[in-house]
Amino acid sequence: MRADWPIRRFERGDEPSDDLSDSTDAEQRLAMMWELAVTAWSMAGRAIPDYPRHETPIRIVRAPELG
Repeated sequence: MRADWPIRRFERGDEPSDDLSDSTDAEQRLAMMWELAVTAWSMAGRAIPDYPRHETPIRIVRAPELG
């Protein structure tokens, strides 16, 4: 129920940082990312791709050489 959502109020400029590295470990952050990815694919109405890593479609974009 929406009334039970945890709500916190901050003055402009006093918002907490989005950096979770002090309060979570890498495994926890990866788990959060996976949940977001599953939700995003679901909202898009598409199945999560399922193929071997070596068949993953990629595109290499090389940065221009500086000099």
